[in-house]
Amino acid sequence: QVQLVESGGGSVQAGGSLRLACTASGSTFDAYTMAWFRQAPGKEREGVSCIRWSGDNTYYADSAKGRFTISRDNAKNTLYLQMNSLKPEDTAMYYCAAIIGDELVLDERRMNYWGKGTLVTISS
Repeated sequence: QVQLVESGGGSVQAGGSLRLACTASGSTFDAYTMAWFRQAPGKEREGVSCIRWSGDNTYYADSAKGRFTISRDNAKNTLYLQMNSLKPEDTAMYYCAAIIGDELVLDERRMNYWGKGTLVTISS
């Protein structure tokens, strides 16, 4: 079992930046591929980015490419999402998720563990 707790959400103006963090506990952090998902009001949850346990392989959804950077610090059991050039359409609840193993996967149906989310609000 692993417990995931997100932090770093908040309200910023368009063009600003936020850094989300997800701290894991309860199991070996580096045994998991980690991912960020988000769900905007009235919309389905969508994948944002994922990263293999080693940190050497990442994937970004088109909406995140060039603006967001995913990283992890296995020594601190923490996953990060640096978000720059934020837009109002980035407004959503952001969730951290984990899948057992080393596969680079950004499919919510395959995630084994989820955090409760952190809210990001971008004003125009």
